[in-house]
Amino acid sequence: MLVGGAIGWLTARQMYNKHHDASLGGAAWNGPSGENRPEESQKPQNVASPYVPLDSWIYADLERLAAVGYIHTEFLSMRPWTRTECTRLVEEAGETIRERESNNAEASGIYAALAREFELDPDPPEPGHSLQVESLYTRMLGISGQPLNDSYHFGQTLINDFGRPYAEGFDPVTGFSGWGNWGRFTVYARGEYQHSPAGPGYSQGVQDLIGQLDGTPAGPAHPLPEINRFTLLDTYALTKIANWDLSFGKQSLWWGPNRGGSLLLSDNAEPICMFRVARDVPFTLPWMFERLGPVKVEAFLGQLAGNQFPPRPFFHGERISLKPTENLELGFSRTAEFGGVGRALTFGSLFNTYFSMKSSVWYPAWDNPGQRNGGFDFDYRIPGLRNWLTVYGTAMSRDDPTPLVALTPLRALINPGVHLVRVPHVPKLDFRAEAVTTNSPAASSHAGQFTYWETFYRDNYTNRNNLIGDWIGRVGTGYQGWSTYWFSPRTSLEFGYRHAQVASTFIPHGGTLNDGSVKVNYQIGSGLTMSASVQYEQWLVPVLAPEAKNNVTGSLQLTYWPRQWGISK
Repeated sequence: MLVGGAIGWLTARQMYNKHHDASLGGAAWNGPSGENRPEESQKPQNVASPYVPLDSWIYADLERLAAVGYIHTEFLSMRPWTRTECTRLVEEAGETIRERESNNAEASGIYAALAREFELDPDPPEPGHSLQVESLYTRMLGISGQPLNDSYHFGQTLINDFGRPYAEGFDPVTGFSGWGNWGRFTVYARGEYQHSPAGPGYSQGVQDLIGQLDGTPAGPAHPLPEINRFTLLDTYALTKIANWDLSFGKQSLWWGPNRGGSLLLSDNAEPICMFRVARDVPFTLPWMFERLGPVKVEAFLGQLAGNQFPPRPFFHGERISLKPTENLELGFSRTAEFGGVGRALTFGSLFNTYFSMKSSVWYPAWDNPGQRNGGFDFDYRIPGLRNWLTVYGTAMSRDDPTPLVALTPLRALINPGVHLVRVPHVPKLDFRAEAVTTNSPAASSHAGQFTYWETFYRDNYTNRNNLIGDWIGRVGTGYQGWSTYWFSPRTSLEFGYRHAQVASTFIPHGGTLNDGSVKVNYQIGSGLTMSASVQYEQWLVPVLAPEAKNNVTGSLQLTYWPRQWGISK
């Protein structure tokens, strides 16, 4: 409806102006209400821009420039960023490099690559019409051996992959992305064909166990069907008004500075259909609050898909990020799952999701606030090592406005990390490590019926059966590490390791997972990139198999960036 309305309005305006005869009287149709105000739509704060996908190479390079002090106004914990915002950050990096008269070849190379990427984004932006094919890609992925594909209970072999299906065998993906701009309007689309082969399903004994763990009827034992489908990932319409982006459609969000996972929102699941309001450019609060530094905020209201207990619940979230100093970023966030079949969406229930301080068990169905989570995160560049070392972390607590109100760790979940942006004497090598746990004392004592679960929302925090939050699951502990050598801004060699453990208080006898990986990103030419990876994994979940299982995952992805496939006027 939003896309059709925008196109209809633009078509009507174009036809009116094309046939309008000024000698007969009447004004040209330029403003949103018909008034002659072309200057409003031409202002940069009113020119729309699409978001950069969460899996883009652009984020890693911008983060590297920020980590060594060439960018100071980035908000790493609120992604995605629009192309306009990325352009602003690239310009900031260029100004810093020129001011310092820097001879840092690494930073200058990153800046040059990003400057080439955004050179078609005019400054200041000019109104007009444009269509751009962003990317064409195909990924050939194969899995030898039985993988895990259920982080809500046992674990995941492939994580943070937009909820794409996979099973043992050949799992190809082929897709495209692109956008169209009309002044203050943007439409973005990303679609792909996905395939995964058929495979064995859970036995009836495992299905009975899952029903017991979730408090739901046990499902029947049946094999996994073959999947062949075309699906849309991030696909939305966006309009921009005074540096505020209003968008509607399927969208992915990442809240937190962590790379391996985010406790509140990540791309581990398929994008959520939502209406979203986000600030494109940071602003400063008046009066004494000016000391909080630049501020960014965003909020969304959406509906989850694929849930059964209950079907079609609503989901909303709000976030504010602050930068009191150029080296410290603080974030406060909140999400709520409410409504759904059996609980009507009412003003009372919506009000209580924001302001209630009591457990949902104390409310009747018609004004029940549902399941709420509070979040806090930080990102800090260490004094004396500001161009070398950054520490960061995320915390989440159930039913609390923020994890900071809990003085003990009985309810809080934590996800700390450290980023060494340059290994001493090897400036092109970096190292990052993160740990995560959802196995708080409260979660452990409730046998899994606490984190990412609620008495009414028994497949809580999932979208199409994949966790929206961290891949670690409901009662898990794990850690990850990566070391990357950067040959150039888009060519790198990365080694990774991941460990996860599911508590025996949740799954009988618990479970463990270990995997190691090697990944190569290579820029073949100005418009073609290749990404290849191999991952070896060993897992042991006694309720699924009495002995340890191994699998090997190999993938090769080719992406074409046809910058010349665009039309603008």
